[in-house]
Amino acid sequence: MAMHSFDTHDVLNQTPPFGDVNLIATNRPLLDAVKVSGVDAAEAEGLVTFGEAWGSAERFDIGRLANENPPKLRTHDARGYRIDAVEFHPAYHVLLRASMEDGLHASAWDEPRTGHAHVARAARLYTAAGVESGHICPITMTHASVAALAASPSRLAEWLPRIRSRNYDSRFIPFWEKTAVTLGMGMTEKQGGTDVRANTTRAAAKAGDEYALTGHKWFMSAPMCDAFLVLAQAPGGLTCFLVPRFRPDGSLNAVHLQRLKDKLGNRSNASSEVEFQEALAWRIGEEGRGVRTIIGMVQLTRLDCAVASAGLVRMGLALAMHHARHRSVFQKKLIDQPAMRMVLADLALESEAMTALALRAAHSFDVERSDDHEAAYARLVTPAAKFGICKAAPRLLYEAMECLGGNGYVEESALPRLYREAPVNAIWEGSGNVIALDILRAENREPEVAASVLERLMTDVAELPGASDAARDIVLALQSFDAEAKARFVAERLFILAATAALARSAPPQITEAYALTRLAAPSRMIGANDLGPAVIPLLERAFVAI
Repeated sequence: MAMHSFDTHDVLNQTPPFGDVNLIATNRPLLDAVKVSGVDAAEAEGLVTFGEAWGSAERFDIGRLANENPPKLRTHDARGYRIDAVEFHPAYHVLLRASMEDGLHASAWDEPRTGHAHVARAARLYTAAGVESGHICPITMTHASVAALAASPSRLAEWLPRIRSRNYDSRFIPFWEKTAVTLGMGMTEKQGGTDVRANTTRAAAKAGDEYALTGHKWFMSAPMCDAFLVLAQAPGGLTCFLVPRFRPDGSLNAVHLQRLKDKLGNRSNASSEVEFQEALAWRIGEEGRGVRTIIGMVQLTRLDCAVASAGLVRMGLALAMHHARHRSVFQKKLIDQPAMRMVLADLALESEAMTALALRAAHSFDVERSDDHEAAYARLVTPAAKFGICKAAPRLLYEAMECLGGNGYVEESALPRLYREAPVNAIWEGSGNVIALDILRAENREPEVAASVLERLMTDVAELPGASDAARDIVLALQSFDAEAKARFVAERLFILAATAALARSAPPQITEAYALTRLAAPSRMIGANDLGPAVIPLLERAFVAI
């Protein structure tokens, strides 16, 4: 008797794959935040084209491959010679090439500069980070390196043309043989962590701006970059240096990679421990002014942390919305279930506030040279945005994961990767306490600047519930005898106040009012438990626009 194979059941009610979707055209909050910052129609059209490319099914799959095949360290070749090379899966190079072709590493430094280059770049970075965030690390550091290199005009002139190049070159050869480069950063040491003044790496002066570095770095990400900005102790104190991978004679510099970190997330990107053994380095800026030299770079990387985390949350929301529109439960689509609508609307509110604030902070970098208030906003609000957005991201991505139930928990879903990725931006470039204390010191160092920022924020939100109380809370905490103990309280209140003000610029009034009522006037309840009133419908309509 012939045997017939058959399926035990038909597969029904499963969400179709998420891909081939325009990640920017479907994102009304992002488009509105970009528009209010002055990006013109032509450039906005370019952003939509970018959203189509990064929303392709192929690009999502490349991101998956890059994370499933993490980099490998090769310290020596077959003959026993040190090579200190890191090998990446081809998918990682595809992502870096795409991001560099789009200028994510350098477009803010193009000539002639536009009045909104940082905003347009932030919108792209935010979108790309939601697809694959690990490769963003060298992109961010290369972009931010220009701020530190500015302290050494001759080195900046040598490196800037290669930084601006859109031709990604992954070859491990001397930088002067390449038309495009990437730069990294190494500050953290075993004994000091955040306390970089405790660094023990020594810099011995040779000739001119040339030094020899001996010591170690406990974290140095993207170790296949062409050079690294590092801090070391010179005779005159803590100083910033540029350390190339190759010496001028073409030989390998003594930058010895010890091992790659085994990280929670950020798997596609390598992070290493490194030893310097009289490694060649060029001094950037004056001796003893290392922190001052590199702080501009740190300010830019902090902005990117906030932007990228907002992008991660946005991707989690998009995946949750996509699932809810296609999945039926109890004879109704999830999107039509009242409890699920409240969860999605609350997630959308958080995401919209993050998006508005991240783009508003980027705008301040575009105009800070010509506007003292915007310069003050960049100094004070950027770390607050980094603090609030990055710390909230893991919690919100978990809520997005729960929207998919078990399908969101398994590795076939992108959500586990997004969830693992989220904590790193809260740790990189200053973890929560460091950021909160930085805000406190900035406000104490320049109280009139802090007062002007608060005053300007209040002009945007004065009539909203809880705004005056928030401003009063910040001022009283700053003036209290235990201000340091209240540093996180100040950072959180400033973040929410600034996010409300950013929403007031770009979101419909009912959305801004809902955020003020449920975040500013009173502490937020868990996602889905906040009363959003008439804002629910516009939040859901704007969150993931069907096109």
